[in-house]
Amino acid sequence: MKILVAGGAGYIGSVMVPNLVERGYDVTVLDLLWFGNNLPKNIHILKKNIFDLSDKDLAGFDQVIFMAGLSNDPMAEFSPKDNFIQNASAPAYLGYIAKVAGVKRFIYAGSCSVYGYTVNELYDETSPAISNYPYGISKLQGEHSVLQMKDDQFSVIAFRQGTVSGFSPRMRLDLIVNTMFKFAIEKNTITVNNPSIWRPILSIRDASSAYIRAVEANYDISGVFNIASGNYTVGEVADLVKEVVDNKLGKNTQLQIKNIQDFRNYKVSFAKAMNVLSYKPNHDVKDIVSDLIDNLDNFKDFSNPNFYNINIFRGLKEKQGNI
Repeated sequence: MKILVAGGAGYIGSVMVPNLVERGYDVTVLDLLWFGNNLPKNIHILKKNIFDLSDKDLAGFDQVIFMAGLSNDPMAEFSPKDNFIQNASAPAYLGYIAKVAGVKRFIYAGSCSVYGYTVNELYDETSPAISNYPYGISKLQGEHSVLQMKDDQFSVIAFRQGTVSGFSPRMRLDLIVNTMFKFAIEKNTITVNNPSIWRPILSIRDASSAYIRAVEANYDISGVFNIASGNYTVGEVADLVKEVVDNKLGKNTQLQIKNIQDFRNYKVSFAKAMNVLSYKPNHDVKDIVSDLIDNLDNFKDFSNPNFYNINIFRGLKEKQGNI
């Protein structure tokens, strides 16, 4: 099976793509390499803009996975224009030419941020998706655009992912568990702006497993699927990071608890993915932190700008002179 992964040299792709190759899939990565290339040397890279592709470029591919676009709120708020182009228009265009080319399945990397503020309810895929922020709005637009193309010959699976964390060869330190881990190591302190808000956390290893389940699902399966490893309050995440870091590294991490209002609060059910795709998460927050400790030598220079997406994106826009 031939698979094209748009954005496959990114944080999740750098873990998932090698896993797909190990399973015998013929994988091509489409990526502009903003953050470099940390994939194995045997992975074929196509360095090209999505909007420069045509349906002819996708001829022969069985599946397309869209992991490209801007990846978080700071990038979206820094450049709303690019956010809507890359997160809403790009998947729509790629999905369209994939369908024209005869691709059988399109897998879209979305976000649980589309739920916005859910008070204290557990949201499933039928719950209202109402976001007031550029990132969440654009991810919902991208999801809608690709889902409306599905039919009997074109399967579309759209993931609403929890906040991904864990070690990747293309490392990021701007994600909740990774950020808390960084500050526990560097400052011996974890600051919690609001301990009561909920977040679905997704281990990067569970994320990779979810995409494999989607690739290998029957082609008659389409739809939206929440993906997470578990739901946690931010205060609970801090407690778990502190516990593992202190126990494994002999530290005495301090917690600094504040009560700053946050309008992004959501927890989700991922029972549908478990029942339909046989997705089974295996890694909780403690596992994520243990994995970060095991790989610490690979990213111990916390000042590396490549570990913070907004830093690289801001630099790219400044070079282009269109900020």
